[in-house]
Amino acid sequence: MEPINILSSSNSTTTTTIHYLSVPFGVLFFSILIYYYTFTTPRTKLPPGSMGLPIIGETLQFFAPYTSDDISPFISKRVQRYGPVFKTRLIGKPVIVSTDVDVNRLVLNQERDGREEMLFKPWYSDSFNEIMGNDSLLAFEGSAHKYMRNLVLEGFGPERLKTLLADVERHTVRHIHSWSLKPSIDLKEAASTMIHSFTVEKVFSMNTDDDTEPLVREFKRCYDDFLHGLISFPIYIPGTSYWKCMKGRKGALNIIKRLMDQRRESPHEEFKERDYLDFMIAEMKKDGSPLTEKVAIDLLFLLPFATFESTSSTIVTACHYLSKHPAALQELTREHEAILRGREGSESGGISWKEYKSMTFTHMVINETLRLTNIVPGIFRKAVKDVEVNGYLIPAGWTVMVYPASVHLNPKVYEDPLSFNPWRWKGQQLHSGSQNFMVFGGGVRLCAGADFVKVQLAIIFHHIVTKYRWDVIKGKEAVRYPGLIFPEGFHINISEKNVRGTSSEVTAGRR
Repeated sequence: MEPINILSSSNSTTTTTIHYLSVPFGVLFFSILIYYYTFTTPRTKLPPGSMGLPIIGETLQFFAPYTSDDISPFISKRVQRYGPVFKTRLIGKPVIVSTDVDVNRLVLNQERDGREEMLFKPWYSDSFNEIMGNDSLLAFEGSAHKYMRNLVLEGFGPERLKTLLADVERHTVRHIHSWSLKPSIDLKEAASTMIHSFTVEKVFSMNTDDDTEPLVREFKRCYDDFLHGLISFPIYIPGTSYWKCMKGRKGALNIIKRLMDQRRESPHEEFKERDYLDFMIAEMKKDGSPLTEKVAIDLLFLLPFATFESTSSTIVTACHYLSKHPAALQELTREHEAILRGREGSESGGISWKEYKSMTFTHMVINETLRLTNIVPGIFRKAVKDVEVNGYLIPAGWTVMVYPASVHLNPKVYEDPLSFNPWRWKGQQLHSGSQNFMVFGGGVRLCAGADFVKVQLAIIFHHIVTKYRWDVIKGKEAVRYPGLIFPEGFHINISEKNVRGTSSEVTAGRR
């Protein structure tokens, strides 16, 4: 028996009935749509923009490398087309990108509103959380984050730095001298090694200069693998950069766990002053302490990375800018030579905290370098609930990316923003963040290691401009991907100069 076709001409009654019924059904369908969009959707609209391809969105365009110090082409093209706030899709997530000062202030400074109700919370991609640790400082919020941040300040905050200053200088002097004995060095790699070794020494009492120690070599190798795969697509297949990164992280965590267990079994008594590992173990033993072993290990792993990566990149870019701006180099040298002259006849041979705080032009150079370098390509938050701002809706669950470079390179905020001009900071606050200066984050998330970074930079500047001169040999161009990388390294020749020479000699011939 053949099936009956109800739409065939042989069944005209049925066909006519369906034809007439389609009219009221069509009217009903469009009525429902009109009601839905009129009464159930918010009157506030999403920012303009494009979500790109399914799933990956505009991720490939966002990660496209570029060499300019200016705003990312990905950002600038969309700001011209859509305005200072626009929507996109990155790494499979809907994202609202903000280059607007008012929106940035809301997102960064108001994790909680006046009713103590959360508006935005920190957000990182799943792969970034895996790399840094789901129990790291970055993952905590509210009072838990404040507690963890205070733990970092105990080891590397301003008060602690007053006692660490001499050790930082001793370590710096030794490494810069070793650089001068070589035909050339990759400054990025050399500075990373110097800062990493100092942090590891203070955290674990581990002498990373001793390459004969197997544990030291293993620890170095783990961090090298971790760093080389840090900026990579999250493809966890043996041999990929991401796989090496995760393998390096796992190896470093195992070593830290081993060191912690050994320290518990035999407390550290050979040093008069406890290292940071001892401090963390003592904190875990306190009654009612919220610090667990897993959280402590994640924090101990993060500290060496957090201190040296941004600092070493800033050292490289500072030397790059100073080599191109002899007037700034000369002024910087004058300041540090004046410090040396002020010590004549005194018994002190090292930088005092008072001298460090007097380095006004030095901190102007640091701020200007950080402003132009823009090491952090974006600061991410997630909307906890629907938020209306500037006539646009930020839906709950969406990610917001604050783009610091859009402020740091804004001609309305900084005159001639692409020029290296330390003098623009004269008379301004030099030691804190603001809505116009977000190099260390913003709000309650201001980087706890900011002062440690500045101390390291100031001490390096002091010795490198008063005792040495340098030539840039190779690798002058940095690439943003979107973070800052140096594909060819940054190779310099550094040699001792006449210590008694004047600042005028700095700009004569070689720098």
